[in-house]
Amino acid sequence: MLVLGIDPGSRVLGYALLRGQGSALLLEQAGVFRLARYEDGYPRWRELFLGVGDLMKTYSPEQTALEAPFYGRNVQSMLKLGRAQGMVIAASILHEIPFSEYSPRQVKKSVTGRGSASKEQVAGMLGRLMKLPSNLPLDATDAIAVGVCHLFNTKI
Repeated sequence: MLVLGIDPGSRVLGYALLRGQGSALLLEQAGVFRLARYEDGYPRWRELFLGVGDLMKTYSPEQTALEAPFYGRNVQSMLKLGRAQGMVIAASILHEIPFSEYSPRQVKKSVTGRGSASKEQVAGMLGRLMKLPSNLPLDATDAIAVGVCHLFNTKI
């Protein structure tokens, strides 16, 4: 099964394409979309939507997994995060790819065994589970973690 893992963000969105083959986890592609250079609003959301859609067209994942909203103190940041998640969900619907959402705590617990693990601990555990390039941005490793969480929680 090929899964598109997404760590949504309004300024940087991490993505990863992972293949689950039996008990093996294979990373096919990972990276980030840097969106801060686009004007906030329509130009940024358009670029996010089109970028994720291009990944879906190019790689044809069977499922999308994304990190779900969590409680935050800054309402404006939460609204922007929700818009980013909405663009990913809309792209999944347009390309007829089923999607699942996982809380940050679920993702961390699936990968490290602890729901309160840091981003660095998650990245370290992923490095032990899989052969990952050492220069991946943390947003990309977060997206890998979301994909791994989905594969661990789905019968492959």
